Amino acid sequence: MNNHTLDIKNKALEYISDSETVIHSCMTEEILGPLTNAFYMIQDCLRSGNLVICCGNGGSAADASHFAAELVCKFEAERIGMRSISLTTDSQIITAIGNDFDYSKIFSRQIESIGSVGDVLVIFSTSGNSVNCLLAARIASRKGINVILFTGSGNGIIENEANIIVQIPSRRTSHIQEAHRVLYHLLCLWLESSLDTV
Repeated sequence: MNNHTLDIKNKALEYISDSETVIHSCMTEEILGPLTNAFYMIQDCLRSGNLVICCGNGGSAADASHFAAELVCKFEAERIGMRSISLTTDSQIITAIGNDFDYSKIFSRQIESIGSVGDVLVIFSTSGNSVNCLLAARIASRKGINVILFTGSGNGIIENEANIIVQIPSRRTSHIQEAHRVLYHLLCLWLESSLDTV
């Protein structure tokens, strides 16, 4: 085994170990408490026939679409679809808003169009500072839409607009996103387990 191969293996072990540490840190009341509250908020939303709306940028855009897809299709159980949509997937809408208005309005404009009282907006923002997510949260609040924020450590500007904050104790974007995926999969598991009440 040459030094290059050894260095790659050591970096892999270090990265995976750090990721495991961040994910294990999610097994605390500081995170499971807000996550449980998020579950009940989403459950109430779905029980009432309302919509779970998701958004984020970059890797968090993928997480927004991933979470919405798990709800609409399925996580593990065969069951009815749950009402959810990601605001990150329609290139025509996003580019039209970005071109005719401003990129910062790509989510808030969509919420103006489709959001209703009783819906839930789930924002994925590792920094908590994405302006387009901030504007989305503000419009959501004005329309009577509850806001759940998945974020990382720090004091992001979106936090003041959120009803529930699920905050990963890390500043490393990749580890925050890895922990977010574990947690929204847990939400999916809980929601499917309570399907008779949804």
